[in-house]
Amino acid sequence: MRAADLDVLTLGSGPRVVLVHGSVVEARRTWRHQLGLAERWSLLIPNRPGFAGSPPLPRGDFEAEAPLIAELLGEGAHLVGHSYGAVIALLTAATRPEAVRSLTVSEPGALRIASGQPDVDAVIAEGDELYRRGRGLPPREFLRLFRSGVHSAHETPDELPDWLERGARHVMTERPPWEADVPLEALGAATFPKLVISGGHSAAFEAVCDVLAARIGAERSRIPGRGHTIPSTGEPYNTRLEAFLTACETGQGRT
Repeated sequence: MRAADLDVLTLGSGPRVVLVHGSVVEARRTWRHQLGLAERWSLLIPNRPGFAGSPPLPRGDFEAEAPLIAELLGEGAHLVGHSYGAVIALLTAATRPEAVRSLTVSEPGALRIASGQPDVDAVIAEGDELYRRGRGLPPREFLRLFRSGVHSAHETPDELPDWLERGARHVMTERPPWEADVPLEALGAATFPKLVISGGHSAAFEAVCDVLAARIGAERSRIPGRGHTIPSTGEPYNTRLEAFLTACETGQGRT
């Protein structure tokens, strides 16, 4: 598969920004509150393989998907990722640092970044158990437990619409993001500015984001109000992101 095979929403004009969504929910729903940024930025919003019009891979896998996002960077772009998409963004940025103008991630699921901390290890253990049991659960029940584990702000209805059942079935077979081996040293050595955002709802995600920011030399922010579903805060997320991107464009971002 190549990046050209992906279903990509392209909006706006200005510096290029690639937005990578997470598990379960496709690109437009994930980033619906960010579409207004197209007034000042060129947004590339790909659907990951298996979402919306993008053909599937044999299984969702951050390692297989990072090269696709790396292609979308072109000669240079700001890279933004949320949740599973943040794991993909971290791997992408390490693969093509010369094409990354800045990196923003919110609550990446790469929990082993902070392994050894009790809150983090407990979430990993719960996730491993869910995936061990997963094939025996109906999609709605798996999705309910998955969302509960990450403190998602999305409600899970009694009857899943087609798009949500598709997302639930995708996440049931997806490679767990905590298996990712994030190249922290390479990211720390990269000179592009970095921003790590958490939602202030989970001791485990706070620990992961704290360790990540310290190891790669990133700015650190918290945007509460929507749990793990941080882009859905809308204006608070957009204000912080755009301030960071603007500082990067004017040479004031931290390197």
